[in-house]
Amino acid sequence: MMTIDEWAEKYRPRSLSEIVGNKKAIETMSRWADEWIRDIPEKKALLLTGKAGIGKTSAAHALAADFGWDIIELNASDKRTADAVERIAGSASTMHSLDGSTSKRLIILDEADNLHGTSDRGGTRAIGKMVKETNQPIILIANDMYGVASTIRSYSVEVKFNSIQTRSMIPLLKRIAVNENIKCGVGVLEKIAEGADGDLRSALNDFQAVSMGRDEVNLEDIVISARDTQASIFKVLPKIFKGHNIVEAYRSVYSLDESPEDLIHWIDENLIYQYMTDDKKINEDIINGLFCLSRSDIYLGRVKKRQNYGLWKYASMMMTAGVLVSGSKRKSGFVRYQPPSMWRRLGQLRTKRNLRDNVSVKIGEHCNESMRYSRSNLIPLYSHFIKNENNAIDAISR
Repeated sequence: MMTIDEWAEKYRPRSLSEIVGNKKAIETMSRWADEWIRDIPEKKALLLTGKAGIGKTSAAHALAADFGWDIIELNASDKRTADAVERIAGSASTMHSLDGSTSKRLIILDEADNLHGTSDRGGTRAIGKMVKETNQPIILIANDMYGVASTIRSYSVEVKFNSIQTRSMIPLLKRIAVNENIKCGVGVLEKIAEGADGDLRSALNDFQAVSMGRDEVNLEDIVISARDTQASIFKVLPKIFKGHNIVEAYRSVYSLDESPEDLIHWIDENLIYQYMTDDKKINEDIINGLFCLSRSDIYLGRVKKRQNYGLWKYASMMMTAGVLVSGSKRKSGFVRYQPPSMWRRLGQLRTKRNLRDNVSVKIGEHCNESMRYSRSNLIPLYSHFIKNENNAIDAISR
């Protein structure tokens, strides 16, 4: 039977030899680490790229375990300003061991393609300098290679991680089935692997969800969506607002191609409309449901702060089972489910924001400033110049 542990974490590879798929990428990582054992290589950083869920972060941790290296990790939730990078990772990157041993510290920078959104005031420049001058190995992890600053890429060995093939996932799924004492019918594991679309983490989550409360899984038990978010969410919401089975409500989120951070917005948007009775008044059901969402939001905040994704299950339990049991009175008739209004407002401004941020990044790179500084200070200045050429001439001549 399944334990409360998340299988994706429970069966995380502890060695490079346990990594599923991407053999060429793993070989490149091993050769690069071997160079560090002999001397400091020409390119001191690895840049691991590829979509989420295919083993990039797991491979970085497994590499450190294989070579006996300590890990210093900077995540997207951490402040990655110039001062923070220098304080946390910069000093470690240039530090030698006091006893003269060859033991290394592996510095892992996750979501390196998201630096402009989470790191300002020179964070990108500090990381580029760290990669250039480091005496310790560095691994950068990104979904999009071209989202990483070109100066950082030039000092890094680029390693592409590809989606994991179905046949590569099946041996791991079989091992998990044996370890968890779950009997699987013919074609079950193949079906789960195919539905994951190359994402091993999704395959493990799907297998865990369909196995919940069962000792045996057959093909008819498998209900894995085609990972169409809009289609899936409208199947999950009725199980939360109109369902009567808390296990089914909780289990339904595992098949969603949507994180708990996104799901909570859907539930929050629709809770009042679903639980408001015909008298149009705020009732105990709504109050209790919002309380459960507030508890869920606290867990999500802790996930970001601590990078402990094991807390997702508690957040998911509160926003699904908690909201379900809060609804003692249901509104009669059909009530249409609405997407989060916040997303609609943001969507209307997305094109303008993307253009503004892209221009801010380019200006910042040329002026050695952060995206935030460029957006707040330089763009208004240049806009003023563009609107009136005389203003520019007058300002430059002073």
